Amino acid sequence: MSAKAAATRLNILQKAFGLVYQNGYRSTSVDEIIATTQVTKGAFFYHFKNKDEMGLAMINEVIVPGMQGALIGPLSDSDDPVTEIYAMMHSLLMENPFFIVKYGCPAVNLVEEMASHNEAFQSALMKLNNQWHEAIAICLEKGKTSGKIKKDTDSKQVAYFIMAGYGGIRNLGKIYGKEIYKGHLEQLKIYLETLM
Repeated sequence: MSAKAAATRLNILQKAFGLVYQNGYRSTSVDEIIATTQVTKGAFFYHFKNKDEMGLAMINEVIVPGMQGALIGPLSDSDDPVTEIYAMMHSLLMENPFFIVKYGCPAVNLVEEMASHNEAFQSALMKLNNQWHEAIAICLEKGKTSGKIKKDTDSKQVAYFIMAGYGGIRNLGKIYGKEIYKGHLEQLKIYLETLM
């Protein structure tokens, strides 16, 4: 693929991401994506057979790399699980410029909208969630080894609990605004400290 073709493809994916993030996947048409990217219909279909192929590429090439840095990167060299898990969540909710409060989390939105309707989307989104789950669980297991987390902590279940809390508070933020994140973070900190 030439550099120009690769740039066109990436432009389509990035613009599609913006539209899907604001409007939802099913509400965003190929024609809207084409109008936003200012490419021809032929150029769109040169890169993607159909909208779903483009949607999967958007997940794998735009959302996953962006989310991995925010979700998994901060936990990869974990030394202090309570501090680092809290810091990751604080950064996600309060500092990350990638997310717009009124639109929620792009990955959570797609899980809610598409996972029960499209197995390929479900699989792609599950892969990202599994990576995040594993990063949290490994972080907690390291804490158990170092004595910073209680030995009887079920790291996998705690990881699911943290992930569910994130998804829920992101959705509540859509209607209540960013202020609701502060109370969630305070309660998360209290909860994490019970694991020590």
